[in-house]
Amino acid sequence: MINSSPFLNYIRTHRWPKVALAVLLGLFLLDRLFPPPLNVPYSSIVTAADSTTLHAFLSRDDKWRMYATLSEITPTLRQTILQKEDRWFRWHPGINPVAMVRALGRNLLSGKRTSGASTITMQVVRLLEPRPRTYGSKVMEVLRALQLELHLSKDEILQLYLNLVPYGGNIEGIKSASLLFFGKLPQLLSLAEITTLAIIPNRPSSLRLGENNAAVVTARNAWLNRFLAAGTFSQSAIDNALLEPLNAHRRPAPNVAPHLSLRLQSEHPDEPIIVSTLQANVQAAAERLVRQYVDRIRTQNIHNAAVLVINNQTGAIEAYVGSAAFDDIVDGGQVDGVRAIRSPGSALKPLLYALAFDQGLITPKAKINDVPTNFGAGSGSYEPDNYDRQFNGPVTAEFALANSLNIPAVKLLRDVSTPVFVAKLREAGFKTVQKQAPDLGLSMILGGCGVTLEELTRSYTAFASPQKLFSPEATFLVTNILTQITRPDLPNNFDNSYHLPRIAWKTGTSYGRRDAWSVGYNRHYTVGVWVGNFSGIGVPNLSGANTATPLLFQLFNAIDYNAPTGWFRPPTDGKLGFRQICPESGDVPEHSCAGRATDYYIMGVSRANRCQHQTQVYTNPAATISYCAHCRPAGMDSLTRPVARLYPNLAPEVVAWYAASHRPYAAIPPHNPACSRVFGNGVAPLITSLNEGSDYFIDPKSPADLALTCQTANDVQQVYWYLNNQLFRTAEPTETLFFRPTPGVLTVSCADDKGRVSKVRVVVKRG
Repeated sequence: MINSSPFLNYIRTHRWPKVALAVLLGLFLLDRLFPPPLNVPYSSIVTAADSTTLHAFLSRDDKWRMYATLSEITPTLRQTILQKEDRWFRWHPGINPVAMVRALGRNLLSGKRTSGASTITMQVVRLLEPRPRTYGSKVMEVLRALQLELHLSKDEILQLYLNLVPYGGNIEGIKSASLLFFGKLPQLLSLAEITTLAIIPNRPSSLRLGENNAAVVTARNAWLNRFLAAGTFSQSAIDNALLEPLNAHRRPAPNVAPHLSLRLQSEHPDEPIIVSTLQANVQAAAERLVRQYVDRIRTQNIHNAAVLVINNQTGAIEAYVGSAAFDDIVDGGQVDGVRAIRSPGSALKPLLYALAFDQGLITPKAKINDVPTNFGAGSGSYEPDNYDRQFNGPVTAEFALANSLNIPAVKLLRDVSTPVFVAKLREAGFKTVQKQAPDLGLSMILGGCGVTLEELTRSYTAFASPQKLFSPEATFLVTNILTQITRPDLPNNFDNSYHLPRIAWKTGTSYGRRDAWSVGYNRHYTVGVWVGNFSGIGVPNLSGANTATPLLFQLFNAIDYNAPTGWFRPPTDGKLGFRQICPESGDVPEHSCAGRATDYYIMGVSRANRCQHQTQVYTNPAATISYCAHCRPAGMDSLTRPVARLYPNLAPEVVAWYAASHRPYAAIPPHNPACSRVFGNGVAPLITSLNEGSDYFIDPKSPADLALTCQTANDVQQVYWYLNNQLFRTAEPTETLFFRPTPGVLTVSCADDKGRVSKVRVVVKRG
């Protein structure tokens, strides 16, 4: 038989250990059933990256109760509070028995309550669970204080006390008092200011900061002298504190970056301190410039602006301005312009060009025709215009982007394809575009979609940081274009000005002049600017160039003036090179190309099309008749010998534009009328009116004529129009014909003098 241990035998044979265990078990269960109420509803405060307090919100119970961290409780603050409130705090278990016995004796002798003997721990209990000032309540405070000491460290209890101590009204906690009365964080308080805040909770009625500062100074100095007598602080520290004037008054709560602060609070509702990435100085400069700028342009009926500043190296948002004035109820100041969905105008074009560079569709000097063009057919027909309602003919891709031409951009989107571009925007974080994707068409590149300033600005950081949205080669080519200052979106009065920062930028103006955008970047920052009215009201003189870009330039000059970060350099991976091109087409030159130029290209990606901007045609010596190989005469005398001549190989749309705008061009002479050969190769006429698949309604009482127009190649001299396979008229390629339709299905055919035919089918209905 194994004997039990002496300890177990002792428990079996004595009663009090069992009672003690039962008591301990009971206390454990009570602690579990009635834990200390530590779930304090603190005010939410939003700080900058350097811990500067930007914005503060009332707690759920409408208190200014801001959370002070342990690092904010300085040794001076700790010494002051402990010396004044509880010198034995570090040694007692939550209650001070000696002080309690002394206080009880005084109260019994005087017949009234003259001393409470409350420790800091007991005061915390009272602040957490306010009770009537009775002896029964004191017993509960004692029990709770002992419980609290079991759950928290001494530093945590002191921190809780400093976070709950009342300062009158709805202000609680040392941090709230420090910010609201002194405008600074607790760790920046002087000894005199700390002492001031230490004495207020005991006399909140008579010591009102900002109202009775003389009495506060008297009480403060009395305690400073006590600290000197106790040896808490040195003579010099006390002397300096006694001489310090009291500059305390009720200040408004911090209210910088209100839009971002509201956003962060909604995303982190239970966090007392929300650390943002904002830089306090950058945010302050951005808010000031936006406010001043909008004040100046209000006379133009423009009432708001929003700004986002992103650090390209870290991706952090350093300034976030949702509107010109958060408190402006009339002009929707509480609307967050950074997240508002608006039309981007032309601001998406750089992303499209970068994608086209990466797909090898274009190089900077590749030619794109900027002429009137009808995209699509039928009800999906789309015929955009340029911003200035002018056309430039064949232009380089870099000229088209730098001048924000619309027709080349739509052509480029057609070649890239809308789904591919939408997928790239989705990759860049455009959530609204992703939702709208099924309904988006070619018009999206001119603003026919919705974006936010945050999405747009984020996407531009891809040109300035090592993101993988586009290749380094494509981002450099776009940046090189957007850095040019000889362009129409340079604001008035900024040309050759020292106020012009070195940035790459792009503007956008939405349809109806409701939104003005300007997004720019250098090595350090990407800055996005939106200017307009949250009501959606358009303004005749609102534009990205003259309304948004001046503010963009001011922001860069304020936050990054003369930044020593250098400029963008070509990538060093060897993929970006130079090659000779024909300046007329931007393609690899043929022997017939008279000139030469150089152009960037991405090796293994950019297309290497041979130049075809000219075509060789045999004509008679007078250049009045052209020949094909079948009918070219074999005569050798100078009067009949065919002459090989080069003519521009123009697209039908360019020919039509030249003719419509009365611009001279070298047209290929009519084909030899004696030739019986029929040609079927080449480009058939493009019927631009009527539109394939459309329904046309006519009024039987006053029927209107319909127009027939087409575009043809350079070698076409005559076209033949057919209505339901019946010849209607012979006409010149640029001539417009009119006819009176009858209800029913109508097939319109157009044949050129080379035998090339195109058709459209429409329906004519009674209106």
